[in-house]
Amino acid sequence: AHGCGSGALLGRFGVLLQALLALCAFSTLMLKRFKEPKAERRPWRIWFYDTSKQAIGALFIHFANVFLSDLTEEDPCSLYLINFILDATLGMLLIWLGVKVVSWIVQHRKYTYLVFGEYGDPPQAAAWIGQCILYLLIMVFEKTVISLVLLIPGWTKLQQILLGYIPSPQLELVLVMFVVPFIVNAIMFWVVDSLIMRKYKQKDTLDINGSTETPRARRTEESQVLLSPDMDFDQSESDQDVSGLRGTSQKMKQPSYQVVI
Repeated sequence: AHGCGSGALLGRFGVLLQALLALCAFSTLMLKRFKEPKAERRPWRIWFYDTSKQAIGALFIHFANVFLSDLTEEDPCSLYLINFILDATLGMLLIWLGVKVVSWIVQHRKYTYLVFGEYGDPPQAAAWIGQCILYLLIMVFEKTVISLVLLIPGWTKLQQILLGYIPSPQLELVLVMFVVPFIVNAIMFWVVDSLIMRKYKQKDTLDINGSTETPRARRTEESQVLLSPDMDFDQSESDQDVSGLRGTSQKMKQPSYQVVI
């Protein structure tokens, strides 16, 4: 007799919780941007391109879970929570695998603008649209596999155990639609954003007069030059001084001739 009723996920209170969840979960991506080093912090446009892919994928997964939870006469809150837990565990592994496979394919095919996080210079909206489509296909693959897993018998017992001890339907709805998803989504958004964003790495080599040097080697060489005496310059200056003194002494020693008329 316990649990939320049919249609509770799309009721007024459920929709309010979902909007609050989206706002709080998406704010973690803004926090992540400000946590990035200033030298590597993404411009707002690049940040929007990166995070909007996750937003589209998360909305697809969310509404797919809501739709699947209302297909049966069972408690929709428990079904939604089971879907969500599977998305956060097995689904996370599938997303990681999908991103790796797609990234390898587009790099092998040399589709530069389809590499996650690469949008060109200046950034192109077409590259962002193409990457959104690829990421959405990964989400479709992930949700399809999770739906097939849910067909395995035995989930009904877990559904009865999961939230059967909560007497209030509204409290169950708050836990299912806000508390648990916020904590898990914050972690998932942070991890996936690090996975699909462009990796800003310091260049390992510098081309100087046709030679390639590492920044550390260049700094070491500069420090050695600054800390050690410059023997070449000292020697050349001393040679000039000696030659100058010799020239002066030779001029002084040369006899002077006077012509008397």
